[in-house]
Amino acid sequence: MQLPANPFKAALRRAEPLYGIWAGFATPYAAEIIATTGYDWMLVDGEHAPSTVPTLLGQLQAVAPYATHPVVRAVQGDTVLIKQLLDVGVQTLMVPMVETAEQARELVRAMRYPPHGVRGVGGGLTRATRWDAVPDYIRTAHEQLCLIVQIESPRGVANAAEIAAVEGVDAVFIGPADLSTGMGHAGDASQGEVQEAIRRTVEATLAAGKACGILAPREEDARRYADWGCSFIAVGIDISLLRQAALANLGRYRATQATDQAAPASRTY
Repeated sequence: MQLPANPFKAALRRAEPLYGIWAGFATPYAAEIIATTGYDWMLVDGEHAPSTVPTLLGQLQAVAPYATHPVVRAVQGDTVLIKQLLDVGVQTLMVPMVETAEQARELVRAMRYPPHGVRGVGGGLTRATRWDAVPDYIRTAHEQLCLIVQIESPRGVANAAEIAAVEGVDAVFIGPADLSTGMGHAGDASQGEVQEAIRRTVEATLAAGKACGILAPREEDARRYADWGCSFIAVGIDISLLRQAALANLGRYRATQATDQAAPASRTY
């Protein structure tokens, strides 16, 4: 059995536009529904969604037959947690709140086996090796693993060039909500200084020869960030889309009810 290829990592290297969606329901059933809709990638969230290693595994298994590539976001850059995530088959890992190049280097080490890293060897116990069916997995695993570090703080922006330049970091992903909040604008990424920080981060990432991504559910934001050079953009969030659709659906009937109640009663003579 061959080492499973990572088409998302290959697409990042080609700088292709890749449109993604957040998967925050933390259930395999919902993740599979999203995987059938044709997005290039989906962020399976382990930071702000109520996901655990077993539920992340279930979501990976549910979406495996589909073309949409799962990017798993860890709750934090913990070496032991990263080991578990890679062992259950995560190929593309996103780690939040990376603020220094040293932190990025430690994440690279967590994803690689000795002598180049500290990842523990699970062998036949792990889904990643297809339970020892993939020959020479230890020596080749890094070729198809993809590390995305999130820059979402003023300190991270200040160190963006050094972070992006770390060998083994495949891409940088910008978190506008945390960044704007950290800059004193409480989730309002439209502020000029926040936009400037985002643009500087994109430029620093591209200058290092790495791909840059961002979360941008609003179309005007997504198109602007694409113009700036972001090649993988999350343009929707499943939970938000469900809520918006439910509100819009109910609104049609509430509006009709209000119109009916406001209309004058017909009279018969």
